[in-house]
Amino acid sequence: MRQIIQHFTDDDLYKFTMCCAVIENFPRTQVRYKFNDRDNTVYPEGFADELRRQIQMLENVIITEEEIAFLRKRCRYIPDWFYSYLKGFRYDSRCVKVTQDQTGHLDIEFEGSWSRTILLEVKVLAIVSELYYIMTGEADRLDYEAYYTKSHDKARRMIEAGCTFSDMGTRRRASFQAQETAIRAMKECQDSMSGPGRFMGTSNVYLAMKYDLMPLGTMAHEFICAIAGMYGPQMSNHLAMKTWASTYRGALGIFLYDTYGWRIFSLNFSEDYANMFKGLRIDSGDNFQQLDLAIDKYKSLNIDPRTKQIVFSNGLNVDTAISIQKYAADKCIPSFGIGTHFTNDFDGVKPRNIVIKLIAVKITESWPFYCTTCKLSEDKGKYSGDKATVHRFLEALDLSIKCE
Repeated sequence: MRQIIQHFTDDDLYKFTMCCAVIENFPRTQVRYKFNDRDNTVYPEGFADELRRQIQMLENVIITEEEIAFLRKRCRYIPDWFYSYLKGFRYDSRCVKVTQDQTGHLDIEFEGSWSRTILLEVKVLAIVSELYYIMTGEADRLDYEAYYTKSHDKARRMIEAGCTFSDMGTRRRASFQAQETAIRAMKECQDSMSGPGRFMGTSNVYLAMKYDLMPLGTMAHEFICAIAGMYGPQMSNHLAMKTWASTYRGALGIFLYDTYGWRIFSLNFSEDYANMFKGLRIDSGDNFQQLDLAIDKYKSLNIDPRTKQIVFSNGLNVDTAISIQKYAADKCIPSFGIGTHFTNDFDGVKPRNIVIKLIAVKITESWPFYCTTCKLSEDKGKYSGDKATVHRFLEALDLSIKCE
């Protein structure tokens, strides 16, 4: 079978920005990740064997001078030393353990230094998603001509509605070709029409380079989860904001706040950080309610929320984005990051509901034990971590929410 991931920067920007921050601030930290298929999918026989082979082939994928030149041009906030690191970086398949039980269910675990394993997550998820459609035969039903037209129409509607939006769909795309088709269609739509909205770019660095777009993204919940595992969840948002601000000095100023819910973040979101960060990303909960909470918080700090960017990324489609745009337009600077709806929206094809989450961390390799961690977003369905850890974190945060 052909190699699915063929380009080093066929990955989301936030993995590179977090990797840089990890090396600078947590160079000896060790982590564990675990795969979760929320639909409990039964995978085809032999899936684990082929997945292991695809992961081994990642060891031959290295960054090119063209990719480095593009990152230098578009991502001036990344320090130059990081490109020397990427030049020498090689994926290590020994960090990944893949198994498949007799019923066909898949298990994937990662373990190793944070700075090395962090670049595996998105690529492995993209492989799992595309490989599933190949091995089930569903890939043969993907109509890319029709998908171009469908994607072009999505972009047209959002531009006409005044939405500023970007693609964030690498992890659960139907295929590399599906993501590329969507991005090409949306860029060509943007180039061919004028309107109050705008297609801003994509989280996928390689496709941003290929189509001369802006690569977009900042951080993931992983960053706050790891800090919470090392130092506790109560101040993890504060420590994450402090570390991020120190690393990027005002750039990449959209903070993902919902790792442990709005309440504890709001307590950590003091006036200095509210002024420093350009805005917030809403990734769980009711979009309208979460926006109102953010607006009220900014107002309580005597900050005009209309000067702040709010990025919505909570499982959106075109219709929900347009409805949010109408509500938020005069309250903040809204923008939208849309994933699966852009890159895996074929008729008759069900997107994979898969994630890889960081579950344990230790500050240095010399520690004899890991500290477990979890994520407690505004949606209980997006909780990650074992039940004991979830209960411990809920108790530490004095949350009234009970874990079933």
